[in-house]
Amino acid sequence: MNYVRAMNYGLERVKTLPLSLRLIREIHRELLQGVRGAERQPGEFRTSQNWIGAGGATLSQATFVPPPVAEMHVALDNFERFLHDDGQIRMPILCGLAHAQFETIHPFLDGNGRVGRLLITFLLVQRGMLRQPLLYLSVFLKRHQAEYYDRLMAVREDGDWEGWLKFFLRGAAETAEEATETVRAIVDLRERHWGLIQERRLGVNGLKLLDLLFRRGLVSVGLVASTLEVSFPTAGTLVERFEQAGLVQEITGARRNRRYLYGEYLGLFDDRPEDSHEWVPTQVTETGR
Repeated sequence: MNYVRAMNYGLERVKTLPLSLRLIREIHRELLQGVRGAERQPGEFRTSQNWIGAGGATLSQATFVPPPVAEMHVALDNFERFLHDDGQIRMPILCGLAHAQFETIHPFLDGNGRVGRLLITFLLVQRGMLRQPLLYLSVFLKRHQAEYYDRLMAVREDGDWEGWLKFFLRGAAETAEEATETVRAIVDLRERHWGLIQERRLGVNGLKLLDLLFRRGLVSVGLVASTLEVSFPTAGTLVERFEQAGLVQEITGARRNRRYLYGEYLGLFDDRPEDSHEWVPTQVTETGR
């Protein structure tokens, strides 16, 4: 939910505020509220050295050491100017360059990967390449995690930008194809379940609940009651009829505060890495001692 909130927050902000260091900090703050990394200066660039390596690795054992704080701020200033490129670089190339540079600067104590992947989407939406955030590369990067790290390190150590960009563009192409297939599957599912609701005579409130399920995927009777502006008993009866129709499944097994999952819809995203937990790469960023 934090990820979705940060995404929506950023998409609203880029309508009136250029993609900037200020906005990146705001997105980071939204992203880390109440989750992993919330204690590590959310919304603020780091003030100490960090490094990337296996769990428990010291600075001397690090796989990669980002710029020291003073150099980091210089790099961030250059990065912000690059984000405002006048259009001489084609957008998919600019996104690939920006992502690699941001991950190399590594300006936060935690959440750099999450923000770096969101930046791709915000750039494409702000520049009018996407109307909705439908191109999201996390699944591709998780599938090819080892190559992802190798390509980034090859840029840092050998300046192999061409190898990185070929990898990034391949990911963009594959992700676009998969997003198209997923959207088609969502439309088909929506039409089928609209028909089922009409067949079961679940009325206007049934259609409203289906819309809510497409927005949330997981609901409670209380949420249904407040969103549809109906009484709690009415919402409970409607949810029960949805469960009888096989549209939702109760997942807590409890008698109170029950939660209902729109499983068939969420099943369309089974390969996504950020389903219940943000994808955490097999690396750790630590604060210097």
